[in-house]
Amino acid sequence: MDQGIQYMKEGKIEEAVKYFTEAIENNPKDPVHYINFGNLLLHMKDYERAIRFYQRATELDESAATAFYGLGNAYFEQDVYDKAKEYYQKAISLGLEEADVYLMLGMTFLYDEQFKLALPYLQRATELNEEDEATLFQYGLALAQTEQLEAAKDTFEKVLELEENHSDAHYNLGVISLYHEKVQDALQHFEKAIEIQPDHMLAANGKSQIEKMLEENDS
Repeated sequence: MDQGIQYMKEGKIEEAVKYFTEAIENNPKDPVHYINFGNLLLHMKDYERAIRFYQRATELDESAATAFYGLGNAYFEQDVYDKAKEYYQKAISLGLEEADVYLMLGMTFLYDEQFKLALPYLQRATELNEEDEATLFQYGLALAQTEQLEAAKDTFEKVLELEENHSDAHYNLGVISLYHEKVQDALQHFEKAIEIQPDHMLAANGKSQIEKMLEENDS
């Protein structure tokens, strides 16, 4: 299936469709072909058909963890978080031990505002992929939402070690600094966030509030 996946990566959708279709016709009992076609349909945002292909894969192989992961993604993209959680957990229970599935399961809990439940999955995702700043950042958010501010601060600082121009990490460090009444530190983080991303409205608002507060203190 390498050629079909290569077509997908290159954005050659028609060629990929043809390749995967022929693969299924030649070997209709192989669940891998349905999973790959499902991934292509998911990429095309054809969620209904993607779900059908993933489900066919699970009918052929009840232990096809990547098919359940695909189902989770299809429902996640449609904001159907309960079903997404169900399928991600099924994929993990079947032995899919990859950072992505833990990240996505954690994200479903984050988006559902179940921050404490998100934490263990996001933590596991960071353990499996320590060099991914996007995963670390989401873990930092969950820590901040559960008021574990020191751990959140450490995590956002690790994000900046991996990506120094991460505006949202600077913004969140600014918020934590402000909470601890370290006003100048907060101001520096907000200013850095704006320097990196000039349209960062939250950082601009934080900076404005600090400047207003400093003016009032001076007057």
